[in-house]
Amino acid sequence: MQADLPPGQAGQVLVRTVYSGVSRGTEALVFNGEVPRSQYEAMRAPFQEGEFPGPVKYGYANVGEVLPEGAPPDLAGHAVFCLYPHQDLYRVPAAAVARIPAGVPPARAVLAANMETAINVVWDARPAAGDRIVVIGAGVVGLLVAWLCRQVPGAAVTAVDVNPERGSAARALGVAFRTEAERQPAADLIVHASGQPAGLHTALDIAGVEATIVEASWYGSRSVPLPLGEAFHSRRLTLRSSQVGRLPPDRAARWSHARRMRLALELLRAAELDALISGESGFAELPAVMARLSRDPRAALCHRIRYPKDVE
Repeated sequence: MQADLPPGQAGQVLVRTVYSGVSRGTEALVFNGEVPRSQYEAMRAPFQEGEFPGPVKYGYANVGEVLPEGAPPDLAGHAVFCLYPHQDLYRVPAAAVARIPAGVPPARAVLAANMETAINVVWDARPAAGDRIVVIGAGVVGLLVAWLCRQVPGAAVTAVDVNPERGSAARALGVAFRTEAERQPAADLIVHASGQPAGLHTALDIAGVEATIVEASWYGSRSVPLPLGEAFHSRRLTLRSSQVGRLPPDRAARWSHARRMRLALELLRAAELDALISGESGFAELPAVMARLSRDPRAALCHRIRYPKDVE
């Protein structure tokens, strides 16, 4: 699809995309038309064009270079991250881009939106020193949450995924990996990020007394039944949702979305996070890539889209 670039306006920057990332879980739901009508407004991407269920221009993991035209000196020629869809050239307000710190390769910076989500999940989860933490679902967000929790002193963190191919990425991040959770109810904290109802059932099974389960998955239009009549009450479990669109109440007075994004980019200095990039394709291949990932994700984590160096 081609679109005309609108004329520049005061305060805008012109960005040439270098890479974008496919957020496989959410973008697959959008691609398959599974956004529920009640969530049309909540699920809008910052620079989305079109309306759900479609057609829409959707995406939020764009890394590019700010071109000199009208750009302020602190941005001109620099690599930036923007919550913009897959597009080779675009204009946005200068405040909408975040400068990528030195030491963070642009190719890795496509993980920034996922890292931002993981930070928010960890804030909601509140892991503590020595906790036994289980992350169910070793996709990009799940593995980033596990990686962040692993850095809590004394914490024992395990990532669980039915797909054994996810194990190599987990181990690259220094996270223990299992294809099945240990069934004794002993976990202090569980983060569910598999996107599958069965994973949430497992979280309820393994939660210890007074434990917290943070639900980081989004199911779109699917209904999720839960066995809340079993040990849920006797163990006094807490089930908490986490969604990146809102800062946790105890952070909101001091943090902004921009500050959270700056933190996400700084954390991407860690070279081991390259293990979360599971493939790369050219921009022209994007329609076929989205169709394939939406019907058969297999071991895909973050699939990176590479853009030509010269655009018309």
